[in-house]
Amino acid sequence: MRQGYGACDGLRAPLAESLVTNARDPAAFGRAMFERGENRGHPGGPNIIVPRMRAMSENAAKMPPVGWEALGQWGDEAARVEPLAGGVANDVWIVRVNADLAVGRLGSRSDADLRWETELLQHLDRAGLTVPLPIPTTDGRLFADSLVVMTYVQGDPPETEADWRLVADTLRHLHRLTQGWPQRPGWRSSTDLLHAETGTKIDLGAMPPEGVDRCRAAWARLTGRRTCVVHGDPSNPGNVRMTSDRVALIDWDEAHVDVPDLDLVLPHNAAGLDDGAHDIAAQASAAWEAAVCWDDDYAVKRLAEVRAV
Repeated sequence: MRQGYGACDGLRAPLAESLVTNARDPAAFGRAMFERGENRGHPGGPNIIVPRMRAMSENAAKMPPVGWEALGQWGDEAARVEPLAGGVANDVWIVRVNADLAVGRLGSRSDADLRWETELLQHLDRAGLTVPLPIPTTDGRLFADSLVVMTYVQGDPPETEADWRLVADTLRHLHRLTQGWPQRPGWRSSTDLLHAETGTKIDLGAMPPEGVDRCRAAWARLTGRRTCVVHGDPSNPGNVRMTSDRVALIDWDEAHVDVPDLDLVLPHNAAGLDDGAHDIAAQASAAWEAAVCWDDDYAVKRLAEVRAV
C-alpha cells in the first residue's frame, strides 16, 4: 500500500510478517508462493511478482538507517539482519531480538494508530486467533519512535477451496470478536465516505468525480449494517499463513472498523455469500480498494470494476 505494506501497488506483494522457513530469500519465497498462486488467478504470476519483490528488497537494502536506532530499545543485542520486501512508507526488516528472529517495521504512523493496531493484536491473541504479536521494548512499550517489532508467523498461503473456507471461518471469528471496536484513529469506514472526503489514505477529491459517484453508490448499499474490525486485505494469500491446525492472519496495516462484508470477497466464494450479497460486497470492496490505492494502475483497474451509477 502507499503508506503500508503492499496491497496497493497492483501486485499485492506478501507482507514481511509472512515469514516462513525460507523467508531470508524474499525472491525465492515470492516465486514459490506465486507459482502456486497462478492457479488462483493472481495477475502476472512470478514473472511480475518475483522481480518486483527482488527490486523492493534491493531498494530496502539501500535505504539509510534513519530511525532504526530505536531498535536499541529492544535491548543492546537487538539488530537488523536483512531487509524484506515491504511497502513505500514502511521499512521492514528481519531483526534479532533476545536471540530470536522477528520482524521490525519502521514507518510514519502516529502513536495513536500504532496503539490501536498493537492493542487489537493483543486482544485477538488472547481470544485465540493466531496473529503477529508485538514484542515489547525493554521498558514494556509495544512500539517506540514509529518502530514496531513483531513475532513472525510461519506457515503456507491457502491453496484449495477448503483452505479458503477455513480462512472465511477465521474472518467471521474476527468479526464476532470485534463488534463495537473503536475506529482506527484517523480512518473512515466505507459508509462514512458517503459524506466525508478524506480519511487516512483516502482522498476522494483526488479521484475523478464520476468515479467517486460510482464508489459512493457501491458503499451506499452497505448502509445500516453492523460494523466491526475488518482485516482489509484477506483475499491476498500472502496475508494468510496456514498450518495443519490453524489459520493465521497477518499484515494488519489496512485493518479498520467497517462492514464485515468487505472481508468476505474471497476466492471460490469461500464465505458462501449468495449472489446478491456477493455482488454488494464485491462492488463495495472494489470501490474501497480503488479509493485507498488511488491513483496507481491497480486502483484504476479496481475502479473500472465498479459499475456506473
